[in-house]
Amino acid sequence: MIKASKGSSQIDHIVVSIYGIFVIETKNYKGWIHGNEQSEYWTQSIYKKKTKFRNPIKQNWAHIYALKRALSSFEHVKYHSIVVFAGSAKLKNVRSQVPVVYDYQLLQTIMENRGIPTLSIAQVNTIAEKIRTLLIQEKEAHIHQVQNICALKSRDKSSVCPRCGGNLVVRDGCYGRFYGCSNYPKCTYTQNYGTR
Repeated sequence: MIKASKGSSQIDHIVVSIYGIFVIETKNYKGWIHGNEQSEYWTQSIYKKKTKFRNPIKQNWAHIYALKRALSSFEHVKYHSIVVFAGSAKLKNVRSQVPVVYDYQLLQTIMENRGIPTLSIAQVNTIAEKIRTLLIQEKEAHIHQVQNICALKSRDKSSVCPRCGGNLVVRDGCYGRFYGCSNYPKCTYTQNYGTR
């Protein structure tokens, strides 16, 4: 998880090397996969059923953009985008200059796209450590967000008015105790005292 301009960007795999940063988008699909680099959606075909999914190349460019922003102090780094299909998918009619490969072809693809070394080992270690720090910070923020949501959900639902979201409070009536909405008289929701 890397902080992006809108929310966060979940990157599947990052390889930091002296040849640059390889950003890998992984898809686990079956059936036939059709698509090209420029289209918004690709298609998965299983017999006569066709399902659209977001273009993984464009998805990975968004990840690279988020990573570039997070690593803005390393302007000279070269980024390599690779899309990997795991599972039993068959790539059919996939047209792209960005490598789109099967999982068993990944290492070979990285080796073929190395180019000229642009980073020293020390720079690789610095970048890798920076990414680890970013991941930890984002993970902690994500965990904190999830904990807050869970705390809100675990709040005693029976103490919340299902009609308007107000609090249910104990009231005394002519037939005994009952729960009524704190927004009375705007909201007249009531609940039997023995239902909680």
